[in-house]
Amino acid sequence: MKETMLYETIFKRKSIRKYDLTPMNEDVLNEISNHIQNLKPMYENIKTEISVVAHKDIKGLMAIKAPHYIVAYSEVKEGYLPNIGFMLQQIDLYLSAKGVGSCWLGLAKPAKEILAKSQLEFVITLAIGRAMEPLHREGVSEFKRKTLTEITDIKDRGELLEAARLAPSATNSQPWFFKGGEGLIHGYCIKHNLVKAMIYERLNKVDMGIAFCHLWLAAKNQGRAVVFIADETAREDRPKGYDYTATASIE
Repeated sequence: MKETMLYETIFKRKSIRKYDLTPMNEDVLNEISNHIQNLKPMYENIKTEISVVAHKDIKGLMAIKAPHYIVAYSEVKEGYLPNIGFMLQQIDLYLSAKGVGSCWLGLAKPAKEILAKSQLEFVITLAIGRAMEPLHREGVSEFKRKTLTEITDIKDRGELLEAARLAPSATNSQPWFFKGGEGLIHGYCIKHNLVKAMIYERLNKVDMGIAFCHLWLAAKNQGRAVVFIADETAREDRPKGYDYTATASIE
């Protein structure tokens, strides 16, 4: 699927919480599995495994029941949580564009026998299936998101940052703030107190990758290339109450 279609889906995508529990057609599942093999990572040097499993293979606190789930595992190294968010958001948008519902699940995890099949660390799950509610939003006005001025002090990257603004996040916390200029956009994640960090820190790092995925797709839509780097100056110049995540270098 062309990245332009993924970009267009950003502006109507929604989290689906009600599913037809009938298993999807094998051809559809195979198509999804094939698409997973071609995902673009934020960082090429991080090993990942992403696969589709059945309803019976997922345990944990699940308010959302679906016929299938996508589970993501990763090598543990710097940037691995944003990297998984970046990759899975491509699947999320792909599914929405193809007429399949999906929803990020922070507390669900694979059963022990499924976890044992991977040597990597389990990170997060997506519920997927045929939606039993409207699949798309009618327009951007239906999104409940912070304004651009609340998430950035950059004045001239409106289209890129509007796409990032619409990204989904854990409990809609929208933990990001963006600074930069001259082809660089620095992403920062909100820093929680000890209690909140136990619940949100890991998920919010995944969220940062989701927002960066939207920003990357918006840049691609303009015909521009993006490379993700670590910028030590930006790390030191972080806004109060935020930690540095990564920098998008845009050509």
